[in-house]
Amino acid sequence: MRREITEQAIVCPHCGERITVLLDSSVPEQQYVEDCQVCCRPMTLLVTSLDGRDVSISVHNDLE
Repeated sequence: MRREITEQAIVCPHCGERITVLLDSSVPEQQYVEDCQVCCRPMTLLVTSLDGRDVSISVHNDLE
């Protein structure tokens, strides 16, 4: 499997800061928890990728 790492800008659901995350677009669907680089609070990232190119990301407050 070929790994395709891409950068994606997101907004933290806690502090509202715009941050950049790295995503592996070779995986069709993934969900994981990552801490905000600014406020250090956890957020859930839901990532889908079509053919390793079209990446969609949804960010949620992990405490909800």
